[in-house]
Amino acid sequence: MAGRNVELHEDGDFVTVVMNRPERRNALSQDHMEELIEAFRTVGAGKSRGVILAGAGPVFCAGHDFADVLGRGLGAMRALLATCTELMTLIQSIPQPVVAKVHGLATAAGCQLVASCDLAIASDAASFATPGGKGGWFCTTPMVAVSRSIGQKRALEMLLTGDPIDAQTAAAWGLVNKVVPADRLDEETRLLLDRAARGSGLSKGIGKQAFYAQVDLDQPKAYAYAMEVMAATALTEDAQEGMRAFLEKRKPTFKDK
Repeated sequence: MAGRNVELHEDGDFVTVVMNRPERRNALSQDHMEELIEAFRTVGAGKSRGVILAGAGPVFCAGHDFADVLGRGLGAMRALLATCTELMTLIQSIPQPVVAKVHGLATAAGCQLVASCDLAIASDAASFATPGGKGGWFCTTPMVAVSRSIGQKRALEMLLTGDPIDAQTAAAWGLVNKVVPADRLDEETRLLLDRAARGSGLSKGIGKQAFYAQVDLDQPKAYAYAMEVMAATALTEDAQEGMRAFLEKRKPTFKDK
C-alpha cells in the first residue's frame, strides 16, 4: 500500500509505516492522519508480527499541520481532533507491537505519536517537545499520551514551558526506551521489535490489549480484569503448547490461532 502521505514497506514478518510528507515535516493534516489510520488498520488485520513507525526527511513529525487547522470552525476542529484520537488509539488497539523509530524532532502531536506507540527507539539526534506552552494553542490532546508515559511533574514541565528535551532526557523520563547513535537506529529498532514480537502472536496481541485495558484501572479492578483474561487464555492452544514444551524441555510450535 502506498498513499500520498504514507508508505508501507514489508520486510519479512515486519511492516514499516512511513510518514512521507518531508516537505511539511510530516505534519499531521486530516488527509495524512486518515492515511495513517488506513495503514494501521491494514497492518493490524494482516499477518505481520510487528510494526515500525518512521518518518521521511529530517523531522519525525512536527505535530498538527497548522495550514490545515487555521480557520476551522468548532465542529471541524472537533472532527480533526477526533481523527487524531482515533489514530493514537488504533496504534494501541492493533495486536502487533508498534515501535516508533525517532530519528529527528517529534513535537506536539508528533510527540503524542511517540508516546502512543508501544515502544520507541530514538537517535541521539532526536528531540521532543510539546510547544503549546509557549505559544497560543496548548498541547491538550498530546498531554493525554505524554502524561501517561512520563508522569505528572515531567509532563507539566514539558507542557508548561514548551521547551524541547533531548533524546537522553526522553529516555531517562520514560518517553523512549533507548537512545542509540544515528547510524545504528535502523538496526536497534529492528532488534527491539524482534524481541517484542517473538513467541505466540495470539498471546502477544491479547496481552498488549489487556495492558492498555488495565493500566488506568484501580488495583482491585485491574487484578479482576487481568485474572479473567489470564484464566481464559490459559486454555488456548498456544498457551497449552508453551506449557507442554517447557515441561518437555523443547522449543514450542505455536499456531497463533
